[in-house]
Amino acid sequence: MSIKAVVWDVDDTIFDYTAADRAGMRGHLAAEGLLDGYESVEQALARWRQVTDAQWARFSAGETDWQGQRRQRVRVFLENPLSDAEADAWFDRYIAHYEAAWALFPDVLPALDALAASHRHAVLSNSSLLVQDGKLRVLGVRDRFEAVLCAAELGVSKPAAAAFHAACDALGLPPHQVAYVGDHPEIDGRGAAEAGLLSVWIDRDGARTDDDGGPAGPRRIASLSELPAILGADTVLERRPPSGNVLPAPPESGPKGR
Repeated sequence: MSIKAVVWDVDDTIFDYTAADRAGMRGHLAAEGLLDGYESVEQALARWRQVTDAQWARFSAGETDWQGQRRQRVRVFLENPLSDAEADAWFDRYIAHYEAAWALFPDVLPALDALAASHRHAVLSNSSLLVQDGKLRVLGVRDRFEAVLCAAELGVSKPAAAAFHAACDALGLPPHQVAYVGDHPEIDGRGAAEAGLLSVWIDRDGARTDDDGGPAGPRRIASLSELPAILGADTVLERRPPSGNVLPAPPESGPKGR
């Protein structure tokens, strides 16, 4: 069965979240006069990313809501039990710096253009619709996607199969006709593969080598310029024997129990 649609992750897949977050927090901490408490800017940024990852994991596990994880990021980072209003105000000041640094990766528009006539497109993110829909509009690509689905509204997060299946349902397609592109080897790569989608893991920094125990299942690429060739090569999945990183074809009738 041919791949008819591509579902995309947003942060660090099409949007350079890491660079924007670092630039935004660097500017914010300087404006707040908080850099003196750290040995270096890099130490401060590493601390912010550590706190962000920990609170994001709590949100993904359903232990807090969207606004709660933001407030707790501020409180833990500052080591200060701020009120909700104080934490919100601090985060909003950071957001102003962060948004000023927003940018697409340079390979995004060429890839979307190359696939525009051949594949349908949607977004699945472990974020909120308010944030990601607005972000895609500011970046000028919202009209490229038929649907934008986010964990905060779905009530389920990647790597749960239900999240990927919700994106497939929004497109009216079975999982084996959908490819998923994301930057996280487990949450995106393994999650999409185990949900029955053609999983494409974009490993932009190339930090992992072929023998370092990367996830089984997903195809790995270093640039989105490689994506059209993968989708073309895998147009008829059942004709290719499973080997290496090639996903075995699901049954023609699609996954059971959906």
